[in-house]
Amino acid sequence: MKRIAIYPGSFDPITKGHMDVIERGLSFMDKVIVSVADYSRKHLLFTTEERVNLIKNIYRGNDRVEVDKFDGLLVDYLDKKGINIILRGLRAVSDFEYEFQMVLANRKLNSKMETVFLTPGEEYFFISSSIVKEIASLKGDVSRLVPEVVVQALRKKFNY
Repeated sequence: MKRIAIYPGSFDPITKGHMDVIERGLSFMDKVIVSVADYSRKHLLFTTEERVNLIKNIYRGNDRVEVDKFDGLLVDYLDKKGINIILRGLRAVSDFEYEFQMVLANRKLNSKMETVFLTPGEEYFFISSSIVKEIASLKGDVSRLVPEVVVQALRKKFNY
């Protein structure tokens, strides 16, 4: 039986920190499905399709990483996929508090769901999509924070 985990998030945009969590997940999972959340109530820089395409571009040729999108409740999405493992990245204590609440809510909705928390490497602890967007909006260099395809997409969004 294959071990498959869902790594959900907005990935607006995907960062090297996210990618590090994916790689760490692949060290003990057969496949990681990067599931891009289609949030309508969150202000996003990239459309759902743009975020999906950026991630697909990054992982093209890696059959252990699948990219998908979802809307609605995460537990319903996992149930539809027949998967019960959620992969989440943690950078700081504040992340843990939020994530812990989400675990408890998900368990209440579906007791079969399990969440695995991974921390990115130290060099990625400070990276967030929000920080990347802020730096890029001020025309700063984000090339050490995101892959080149994302650098180019950010330059296009912010016209530089």
